[in-house]
Amino acid sequence: MVDKTIAADEVTREEAADQLRALADEIEGTGQATVRTGNKTVDLTPSESIAYEVGVRERSSILRGNRETVTVKLDWKPPKPAEGTESAEAE
Repeated sequence: MVDKTIAADEVTREEAADQLRALADEIEGTGQATVRTGNKTVDLTPSESIAYEVGVRERSSILRGNRETVTVKLDWKPPKPAEGTESAEAE
């Protein structure tokens, strides 16, 4: 099963930084990380080891002008539930 939730918006530099800090705080904490995407929240379970990728693209176009894009990707396998605990999917 693949669920994908995407939210796009135009925000100020300060708002973008605040949203990145909030995401970082969730990832840094213990247990579940609650991620906001638009009007939805998704509960994730990051592992101790996270693959981290950052990409930067600079484009120049006569018609569209200059454009810069930064993409951040975090990827992990959720830890297996501890023995003796039930998973919501097992029910």
